[in-house]
Amino acid sequence: MFTFAWPYVFLLLPLPWFFLKYWPKKEKKNEAMLKIPFLSRIQSLNEQASIHVNTARQFRKLLQFAIWLLLIIACANPRWLGKPLPINQSSRNIMLAIDLSQSMGIPDLQKNNHTLNRLQILKNVAVDFIEKRQGDKLGLILFGSKAYLQTPLTHDRKTVHSMLDDATIGLAGGYTAIGDAIGLAVKKLRSEDINSRILILFTDGGNNSGNLNPIESAQLAKDNKIKIYTVGIGASQMVISGFFGPQMINPSSDLDETTLKKIADLTQGKYFRAEDEKALGNVLNAISELEPINSEINTVRPITALFYWPLSGALLLISIFIFPFYRTKSRL
Repeated sequence: MFTFAWPYVFLLLPLPWFFLKYWPKKEKKNEAMLKIPFLSRIQSLNEQASIHVNTARQFRKLLQFAIWLLLIIACANPRWLGKPLPINQSSRNIMLAIDLSQSMGIPDLQKNNHTLNRLQILKNVAVDFIEKRQGDKLGLILFGSKAYLQTPLTHDRKTVHSMLDDATIGLAGGYTAIGDAIGLAVKKLRSEDINSRILILFTDGGNNSGNLNPIESAQLAKDNKIKIYTVGIGASQMVISGFFGPQMINPSSDLDETTLKKIADLTQGKYFRAEDEKALGNVLNAISELEPINSEINTVRPITALFYWPLSGALLLISIFIFPFYRTKSRL
């Protein structure tokens, strides 16, 4: 869209007309007249010359007006406004910490009457959560025996999804370093906006590796205003084939719910339990409700300045206007 930044400058357009109309003019002095016998012939020559002079004067006036008009247009700052473009404005800084210990490979969760392991179900459900968090910055931590930053906080949700999809069981070791995962998240989140530091930790066990105690790491998160949502994954019942036939066991016996609840309570977060795909989906929906997406959309319109076009035209006409003066002066 074409527009002017300062349209009120056009009020100066009639300024030269007022200047010529009301500026005091010099009075002509009465001088003695000389009678010339061939006056009529001179007058006829003057009439022919005056036609050319008047034409030249009209052209110069038109040129002056065009120069003034172009200068006024340039001063009004013409510009072109492009189409509105959305601005990525993060309302949340969310770090996802995913457990990749060996127990995440236990096939005890159901999806459409098919049994899948815990990591497969988590990947399927997390994809939808990641795609919905438009405007948020997401990061990914993978932990097992140690914790690793797989994806730093970014608006690129496709990269986060791709990195999570590539995660495999045992990639970070076979044990569970919950304290180290929280400590790494604190390190990466503490430089972000103090009102939107969130960690969502998914695990199916208890802390049995790493250098940091989970509760001490949670206290560090609390000191840095980081809210932690903990999610315990795994079914509470599972049928396996044994020596004496099918047996019912609890595949989540290693899940340390007490510690996960303490971590969540300490940081003003919440603990969730997910025993199947539907429950895990409900957990992420509940977290989305607790941490709503910013629905306010901010936009920016790119501005292209155009003042140099009328300014260049004015300079060109000024050179045409003063060229006869310099040509006459050079001849003299």
